[in-house]
Amino acid sequence: MESIAAIIARELGKSETHVENVIKLIDEGNTIPFIARYRKESHGAMDDTALRALADRLKYLRGLDERREEIKRSIAAQEKLTPELEKDIDAAETLAVLEDIYRPYKQKRRTRATVAKERGLEPLAAAIFEQSSQTEPLESLATPYVSGDLEVADTAAALAGAADIISEWISDSAEIRGTLRERAQARASISSEADKEEDSVYRTYYGFNSPLKKLQGHQVLALNRGEKEGFLKVSIVNDEQDALETIWKATVKNDRETGRFVRAAGEDAWSRLIKPSLERELRAALTEAASEGAIHNFVINLRPLLMQPPVKGHVTMGLDPGYRNGCKVAVVDATGRVLDTAVVYPTFGERQKEEAIAKLSSLIKKHRVEHIAIGNGTASRETEQMVAEMIRRIGGGVSYMVVNEAGASVYSASKLAAEEFPQFDVNLRSAVSIARRLQDPLAELVKIDPKSIGVGQYQHDMPQKRLDEALAGVVEDCVNAVGVDVNTASPSLLKYVSGLTAATAKNIVAYREENGAFSARRQLLKVPKLGPRAFEQCAGFIRVPESGYVLDNTGVHPESCAAAEKLLGLVGYTLQDVSNGGIGDLPAKVKKYGTARAAEECGVGRETLEDIVRELMKPGRDPRDELPAPILRTDVMDINDLQPGMRLTGTVRNVIDFGAFVDIGVHQDGLVHISEIADRFIRHPSEILSVGDVVEVVVLSVEAQRKRISLSIKQAKKKQD
Repeated sequence: MESIAAIIARELGKSETHVENVIKLIDEGNTIPFIARYRKESHGAMDDTALRALADRLKYLRGLDERREEIKRSIAAQEKLTPELEKDIDAAETLAVLEDIYRPYKQKRRTRATVAKERGLEPLAAAIFEQSSQTEPLESLATPYVSGDLEVADTAAALAGAADIISEWISDSAEIRGTLRERAQARASISSEADKEEDSVYRTYYGFNSPLKKLQGHQVLALNRGEKEGFLKVSIVNDEQDALETIWKATVKNDRETGRFVRAAGEDAWSRLIKPSLERELRAALTEAASEGAIHNFVINLRPLLMQPPVKGHVTMGLDPGYRNGCKVAVVDATGRVLDTAVVYPTFGERQKEEAIAKLSSLIKKHRVEHIAIGNGTASRETEQMVAEMIRRIGGGVSYMVVNEAGASVYSASKLAAEEFPQFDVNLRSAVSIARRLQDPLAELVKIDPKSIGVGQYQHDMPQKRLDEALAGVVEDCVNAVGVDVNTASPSLLKYVSGLTAATAKNIVAYREENGAFSARRQLLKVPKLGPRAFEQCAGFIRVPESGYVLDNTGVHPESCAAAEKLLGLVGYTLQDVSNGGIGDLPAKVKKYGTARAAEECGVGRETLEDIVRELMKPGRDPRDELPAPILRTDVMDINDLQPGMRLTGTVRNVIDFGAFVDIGVHQDGLVHISEIADRFIRHPSEILSVGDVVEVVVLSVEAQRKRISLSIKQAKKKQD
């Protein structure tokens, strides 16, 4: 039997040795970020996405092996485990195939076949199923099974019981079920119709039909939700005749009386036992695949959203718009510390709007505000118009950005927000969160349940445990890719650092508050419950700007610091050169010296050496700084200002199966259909686009009343060319 490492290596196209190394590292308790960054030589420099795919597959295959052994033990306890059967069980590559094999041996609830077996009719069923000429006529064959106690009143009852047993045998055949499943997956379709005589968001699926093999994941999830909410009737449409022919081909041996009997039992097996079960399986498989696809979409959207470039070093005003309760205002300094708060009422009337402009202008002047973050929720449009007018009146010098406020209200009402801002009410906490989202999206968004961030679809319909694991993995990868300043990070951010937990994150903050700022990474070992193992996992991702040892503010792991110092000596530099802003020409110096030679002399692998060089070039670097900066605006447009052919710059807000939504500064995001993304065929928009991408678009059409904007990226590129 092929080993798990060999299976994963074959499926992922990786070296079996590298896969074995990763499995060993995972089993030793190492985290994915640690393995990805600091054990590259062991796995051939796989990235965190590949490593997580490997870990997921490892978990599935190990679960499959556990189930395999459970099934073997169960069948062995029944004294029915033959060498041939054990071989089939070992060869099963999926859980579905494994369960097909186990079906005849699984304890069942009391069925018609069970009752017939209890009445001693199994030998009769076996004789008929054999279909030899000696078993006919059936009436005579059934006579000995007629009992006087009326349990089998006559030959008709005996033959009916035998038919029930044969039907169950056919239904339990792993070979027949496997063939029917494959043929259904290739040929069956799904259909839906309205279950209520009213219009709804599911009207697209009133009278819908699609082959299963062409069904899109978002369609599956929409059908499921429409059915759950009572708007749709959904069914699998199978080729009944083809299914019956498949069963008969596998079971019917002649056209005599016994063959016709088995043929009828096959029909009963299909309609009563196999068809309902197969439809449930197909729906479950479609839902599972659609959920995995939706989770993947969520993951690919969440990663760039978290990694959006921060707008650092600026005093920022956060506006949480609203009608009834007014617009909540918070001004925070360059580090996110709250300087001032207010509430204004720009939507209450012209006088209140003027008062709001005066108040905000005063706050801008008082605190030297440079940027304004506006939440994109209720009353956002009116607030944006007011801000644009205010900027014109004060003569510029301030820019704004509409920020996705998804999850801000969830955060502001949370226990975490209450601990962070006990002096503010819920509404003002939202304004602080919105301001900080512009300053450092990652640090602020980690405080919110990833499902509430607003870049997925149907997240409440997916397996919640699987979704939570996938999203937590993305957050963990992003936090560790950026690195964390141990002296400013919140417990919410620290808990995602490799090797740390929510408890150790709180302990770090408590230690910092009691003893002052950390002055060295090694100081972390003094934090309660943070031992050598946790330190090994987290140290490389922790930054200590206040340390006198410059490498403590880089991604050079403590285990490689000696190698880094030796490398500097080999090419004629010192740590002081690193402290003076980094060594820009270090790659050229190392190349001249000989990369392989330097790695050998420093006692590290080539990949580790290259990582060390990158860190010494620019200590404390933030990988987000290399991405396109977010678009900050000073004026506002209205959807009615848009005209077909207009060329605009926008920011990708969400990437979905059929396209991407782009913010072009008119409050309503426009849709770029997948066919308008590129001038070549793409399977999914994520091949080209990511959340946060700044793109040039051309307006194709505008439906102002329905708030629909159709955009094109490929036509914008053609015009540019």
